[in-house]
Amino acid sequence: MSEETSPLLPDFASLQRGRFTYFPVVPGRLEFAIEVRRAILSARPQVIALELPVTLREAYLRAVERLPQISIIFYSETEEQDEAIYIPIEPADPFTEAIRTGLEIGAEIVFTDPDTGERPHLPDSYPDPYALRSISLAQYVESYRVYPQPRSDEIAHHADGIAWKLQGADPLASVFVVLSLNLLDPVLDAMERPQAQPMTRPRRHVQVLNPHPESLVEIAIEYPALQYRYEHFRSDGADESLIDRRHAQHFVFRAAEKLYETNTGERVAHWQRRLLARYSRNLAAANQDLAASLFDMTVAARSIVDDNYGWEVWDMAGKYPPQKESSELPTVKISADEVWLNTRRIRLRRRIPSAKRRLRPVGLKPRKRERIPGEWASELNGDSICSYPPEDLVIEDYGRFLKKKGKSIFSEERSRTEPFTTSLLDGIDLRETIRNWHEGKIFVKESQKIHGEVGSVIVIFDDDRDGRYNYMTTWLGENQNESDMAFYSTFPFDHLVGPGIGRGEYGGFLMSLPARRMYDVWQDPDYDEAENKPERLLLAGLDYSVQKYVVYVAAKPPRSAFRSIAARFDRKIIYVPIGQLSPVAIKKIRVVHVLDGYDKRKIAKEYLW
Repeated sequence: MSEETSPLLPDFASLQRGRFTYFPVVPGRLEFAIEVRRAILSARPQVIALELPVTLREAYLRAVERLPQISIIFYSETEEQDEAIYIPIEPADPFTEAIRTGLEIGAEIVFTDPDTGERPHLPDSYPDPYALRSISLAQYVESYRVYPQPRSDEIAHHADGIAWKLQGADPLASVFVVLSLNLLDPVLDAMERPQAQPMTRPRRHVQVLNPHPESLVEIAIEYPALQYRYEHFRSDGADESLIDRRHAQHFVFRAAEKLYETNTGERVAHWQRRLLARYSRNLAAANQDLAASLFDMTVAARSIVDDNYGWEVWDMAGKYPPQKESSELPTVKISADEVWLNTRRIRLRRRIPSAKRRLRPVGLKPRKRERIPGEWASELNGDSICSYPPEDLVIEDYGRFLKKKGKSIFSEERSRTEPFTTSLLDGIDLRETIRNWHEGKIFVKESQKIHGEVGSVIVIFDDDRDGRYNYMTTWLGENQNESDMAFYSTFPFDHLVGPGIGRGEYGGFLMSLPARRMYDVWQDPDYDEAENKPERLLLAGLDYSVQKYVVYVAAKPPRSAFRSIAARFDRKIIYVPIGQLSPVAIKKIRVVHVLDGYDKRKIAKEYLW
């Protein structure tokens, strides 16, 4: 290599030292693997020197030959093997990539760590490598070097050993040095001094193992699905968006959705997708990262949807097709605790009945099925429809809960906090007092309770942009405690669960008391100004409400124009984000059963679940 800086590294003049080009990396991270491959293919050095132990060279080369199958190097410091050390050899690791690319161009591969004993522990926190999507590699490295980590005698001794190995490299060859970013400055300083040969000791019991496919998701630094995308990018020269972390995250979420729907029969709503993106972003920010890790993605999936979806996300991210259970090497199942320190745990409780729960007492009948196809459809006559009373009780109870929650939210919005002067008002605001403890003041709270009640409740699960919910009806309460109701849902009689008993899924509904006042909302010309189904229900809710307040539950608030519309009715809309409600409770009330005639109520309990 000439002394001119490589075109890919225009800002690395300070790291070009004669025949040595130093390329610092963050170990195990995808973005640095990409940068290492680009730089090597551009510069085509004669020697590639790596900050890896010389005693592991043969094992490393054997593991690299197996790629894209992932391997584990296993060794111990003592004959008793009481302290085993595992090193995953992954495609997206920059050191692994340097070896692969170096072998492709015919460069000599040199391991520079003389292995003088136990390697020094270098605790460090790197900026998120995803920043390389926005800034140059030179900017990333220089920003890190502004605040270097404290050095110790162990680090200096380790750097001296690496420098000795580099100084003994072919004096006529260009050398491309790949080393960890936190060792860059110690090695540069050590290279300024002649180094003596360090005392080395050989490591024994080195093995290359084949990790079980189920183990990869726990032991890999980058989750397996992302590494598989990197393999495609590397071999096929695909567009870089394939390996963008956020694109990969979106792919994992959407692929997990399909499995979730297949396995549970439930769907992830568009508002849940928005919350998933926002929550996973916030989790990443809390860890000072720019993109969410697999742990963050799984926590977000479990929290926003449920444990089953969290499992599907974890399982989808762990898929790596090249990995096989059978191999010429011993296959081992290994957990994260055996490879990494300070691992984090998440417990997923999937709703899968155990074998014992599936056991039934003798004489207990299973769920009823059609004896011949079309038997239940033949029971439909279309004379009348009605609801299933036990479901009515559940949804009425939830409607009362939403009324209380709406009033509570609105009352909280109108409360104010101020420093204590002469009156305690409605009591001490502990949260604000603790937050401003440094000021030495006590804060008190004044709650402005709202006057009036909630008349109508509108719940929107899906605004139906795709036209999936094509069944729209209005039915009246059968007694004074049962609300009139208008709703849109999937067509219930497309999914028959019993003779004349259809099962649908709400897209949205309106509930209003007192009962027996509501005309057909869907045909009423008074609401033709509505742009979609949720707006028609909201207009009807404002019109039929006999109380001042109307609760509107949805993923997003209504258009600002509805403020003036509500004022014309002398009403006020209380918006409740659906993401604040329990997903479990939401799923429970979202199913609707429609019975084709009152006579079906007698037999409905035998078919519904």
